[in-house]
Amino acid sequence: MAEGDGPTPARGARVVLFPLPSQGHLSPMLHLASALHARGLAVTVLHTAYNAPDPAHHPGLAFVAVPDVIPEAVAATTNGIAKILALNAAMEASGHVRGALASLLAEEAGGQRLACLIFDSTLFAAQKAAAGLGLPTLVLHTGSAAGFRLFRSDTYNMLHDRGYLPATESNLHMPVKELPPLQVRDLFDPSKLPNKEIVQKILGRATESTTNSSGAILNTFEALESRELEMIRDELADRGIPPFAVGPLHKLTAAPSNDGADETSLLSQDRVCMEWLDARGPGSVLYVSFGSVVHVTADELVEIAWGLANSGVPFLLVVRRGLVVGVDKQELPDGFMAAVEGRGKVIEWAPQQEVLAHPAVGGFWTHNGWNSTLESIYEGVPMLSRPIFGDQLPTARYVCDVWRIGVLLEGVLERREVEKAIKKLMEEDEGVGIRGRAKDLKEKVRMCLESSGSSQLAVDKLVDHILSL
Repeated sequence: MAEGDGPTPARGARVVLFPLPSQGHLSPMLHLASALHARGLAVTVLHTAYNAPDPAHHPGLAFVAVPDVIPEAVAATTNGIAKILALNAAMEASGHVRGALASLLAEEAGGQRLACLIFDSTLFAAQKAAAGLGLPTLVLHTGSAAGFRLFRSDTYNMLHDRGYLPATESNLHMPVKELPPLQVRDLFDPSKLPNKEIVQKILGRATESTTNSSGAILNTFEALESRELEMIRDELADRGIPPFAVGPLHKLTAAPSNDGADETSLLSQDRVCMEWLDARGPGSVLYVSFGSVVHVTADELVEIAWGLANSGVPFLLVVRRGLVVGVDKQELPDGFMAAVEGRGKVIEWAPQQEVLAHPAVGGFWTHNGWNSTLESIYEGVPMLSRPIFGDQLPTARYVCDVWRIGVLLEGVLERREVEKAIKKLMEEDEGVGIRGRAKDLKEKVRMCLESSGSSQLAVDKLVDHILSL
């Protein structure tokens, strides 16, 4: 069912969704909006003017802009933590979100009651505003079930109490026995940041907003994280908070446009690369992209480039504007393009879902952002994991040690190590086993999306739960 199509809402309820205005959070929320609309609910999306979605790409959904509450200087910063905190503080100070929700509550007509607000887990100010109006809330966690369990204030209190954190050189490889298969080096360590108190405050308030909600929605699926989901059910049962594993959200509804492009993308996609892929052999190309917010240094990009060149493997490399810290458009090293002529292609942004689905793509070098990881799993593409921060670290550990569908590239980036990792994934015997497991997992995710699959049933339960609020 295409996004925005489906039945006219006739179930007597409207839901409001409020995404964090960044690519990795906006996309899953919009996909969830489409899935709920396809189940017969009326859907309104609240959004800021900053990184606003285009309503023309989402027929059937209503959009309401709230006055921008992000100071210009904050919007321009690369500090995502500062941006989240400033956004929440401004929401509380301005009252704009509360005002928008109050208006929607006042407009209830024709038997179409406002049932709840579904908010991004980082927008705890939105939950507070809804609670003040007596509007029930559900929280969308855009990461993994493992990440849900890890990024809770009580978990971080435990990690500190038991000596795992702060991390030291001597304990980086120590297993965290309470959170297998994680090691200390896979943990996000707020103590290493200059604004550690702010990070701890965000964790605490995000945890509280989940505790104060009527349900938790997770962008994952049963066959991928069954053990973690069972633990979450046990942990939330006493509070009466049901979890709903409805992922992968990007495939709950059909492609939203005729050309298959992702209409939730905030960046312009270079689809010319698809023609280039058409001319490559099956499974021969390594796709390299570090997402929309990760940064690398100029030196790291040089090592990445020459590692790719020296590997001899065909590749599609994404070098988006701003990838290198402090540089709008980074130049690749002298002689690089000549060295890879006919074998490598460099673009600013890719239609990633289409690229991963292309038969020529045999591997994905990724930062292991959760959306990218799910997209790769869905297409059965094995990964070369290079996590940078946050939930990317535990996700990469699961990719390589639990699901065993990738190669982990750790430590200082050095071209010889890059070359070795690429060859291991794309050419050596170890890569054969990794590709086989990736294909097996691909079948499991597709089964969960069938009409009687676990994710579709979870969406049905979610809708029933919304109607019961």
